Amino acid sequence: MIWLGYLCLVTDDGLRVVQDGEVWLLSGAAAARFGLINEFLGYLADRSYSPRTRRSYAFDLMAFARWLDGEGVELAGVDVDVLLRFLTACREAILPGRAGGNVYSIRDGRNTGYAPATINRRLAAISALFAFREMRDPSARNPVPRGRAARTRSRGERGGLLGHVAKPKDRSRLRVREPRRLPRGLTREESAALLGSFRSWRDRAIAGLMLLSGLRSAEVLGLLVADVDIARRWVRVIGKGDKERRVPIDADVAGAIQTYLLAERPQTDTTTLFVVAKGPNRGRPLSAAGLRTVFRYHRERAVVPAGHPHALRHSFGTALAEAGVDLSVIQALMGHDHVDSSAAYIHLAPSLLREEFDAARARLRTRP
Repeated sequence: MIWLGYLCLVTDDGLRVVQDGEVWLLSGAAAARFGLINEFLGYLADRSYSPRTRRSYAFDLMAFARWLDGEGVELAGVDVDVLLRFLTACREAILPGRAGGNVYSIRDGRNTGYAPATINRRLAAISALFAFREMRDPSARNPVPRGRAARTRSRGERGGLLGHVAKPKDRSRLRVREPRRLPRGLTREESAALLGSFRSWRDRAIAGLMLLSGLRSAEVLGLLVADVDIARRWVRVIGKGDKERRVPIDADVAGAIQTYLLAERPQTDTTTLFVVAKGPNRGRPLSAAGLRTVFRYHRERAVVPAGHPHALRHSFGTALAEAGVDLSVIQALMGHDHVDSSAAYIHLAPSLLREEFDAARARLRTRP
């Protein structure tokens, strides 16, 4: 099947996700039954949600629509009982690579079902869909049950002169408890091995921006040539929520970027900093899938299984915490909305924790 002007990402006899310009849509034989979803996805584009957010919503709602189609339920017939059945289906689904039964994964301790974060993301997308319907038609209530307001807010939300007037957000009772784990960075040896595996100046510059400036993958891929000030060693970054920040870059990383621009970057009309170096897509902006392919190859080559792009960012945060950098500075450099996110890196700095622990014990011993 050929789609002109569309990018088809998932094929299925009933429903699939396609991209039409800036809008992600459901397509297929059963798509007509779920017109509300396409209207909602168009609304997200009108609200200037990020492309990654719109894509995630499209795939999450496609999973819900496929399940509804299999159950013979219309969107208008969705109630709490239907949502509970969908949650159960997500928790009991047999996924590729999982045997089910009494065979459990050592990595996450599950034998069936999607991860709690995946299920909660799908439920959040469903809640947003029905909130959109309620906004257009107040008589059509949102079937997602709302729990009582959160008892506490994060310190970042409570801060500021007007922190006392901020109302805590409602929490849905229809969600799965998620384990809270600390971010995992790389050791010095792992970082050195992974960086030593990169051969092109482009890949060295990308890894350097993540490891020594703390940029996210999407932030690196979104950089423009004009965003980098090599002489002053600053880079302009557009982060989550379209928030802009300026981040200093290491001298070696600035040199790698300059060498890449002068000697390695193909001639192209695109203003994106990092582009494909060879092949049929030569000169086009490097995609997220392309970046994952680069890191997959090099972490296998360097024998660093944990060498994912985000692990380099975690290593940057951990290094700042070990150096005793103030939390507000870590927050500004890494682009965190709340300082609570930056505080997680304190727990990843064992030397700093040991020093504070030993100092506290010494003070207690000297008390009369």
